[in-house]
Amino acid sequence: MITVQSLSVAYQERLVLQHLDLTVEKGEILVVVGPNGAGKSTLVRAISGVLPPRAGNIWVDGRDLWRLSPSGRARLMAVVPQARQLPAAFTVYQTVLLGRTPYLSWLGNAGQRDHAAVLLALERTRLSQLAMRRVGELSGGEQQRVLLARALAQEAPILLLDEPTTHLDLHHQSSFLNLVRTLARKQNLTVLMVLHDLNLAGLYADRVALLAEGRLFAMGKAGEVLTAENLRAVYGVPVTVIPHPQYGTPLVLPDGHANILEKSSQVSALDAA
Repeated sequence: MITVQSLSVAYQERLVLQHLDLTVEKGEILVVVGPNGAGKSTLVRAISGVLPPRAGNIWVDGRDLWRLSPSGRARLMAVVPQARQLPAAFTVYQTVLLGRTPYLSWLGNAGQRDHAAVLLALERTRLSQLAMRRVGELSGGEQQRVLLARALAQEAPILLLDEPTTHLDLHHQSSFLNLVRTLARKQNLTVLMVLHDLNLAGLYADRVALLAEGRLFAMGKAGEVLTAENLRAVYGVPVTVIPHPQYGTPLVLPDGHANILEKSSQVSALDAA
């Protein structure tokens, strides 16, 4: 669904992405990780059509991104932005209806299909009971779900999420990411998601792309990419990577914490005996 070829993007004269190549398949969740300034958010903005490339190509569903009209891009890709940018006085329903903008006539009147898409998006994100609440009255986790519902109302086959769990507590992080994964599986969505938390990336990604200084350092299964060697090279800090005790996914720990975890497990085993 998404093919990025030799992509370079610059802010004025500063190159932020350099000669980047990656693909995201239909129904796949690709999580992009890397240090601050590695170009993660820039990649999302380039794929969504907000930033023009200095060089290279982006193909979406087999079509050249820059030959698509803005409404054509919006029918293919929906973006859940990094920060909550929601009109506080709007109701949840009104906000989610904004996702139907690419389909509205020049008069901007919503039809039966538009309202049906909104109701379905609210149901899928468990927001139906909050439909008439004003967005400014919602919690951070609820507002993040509103952003996701607005994206789902676009009925686009591709979801781009830029650090969607920022400022959410552990409960809301888990709830949100579980919802994204469920929707991706049930609707066969293509998902490209930027995350800071490496352990969340290991849990939820089908594949991981590790960026460093605007270049693709490694891409593959989480166990192949989130290795101690790769992370030390990219982040410049010593880490230990062990299998998650429950899920078997990579668990990234600062050096020294692995021994603490191992001793804790041994104590628990002795207590159980």
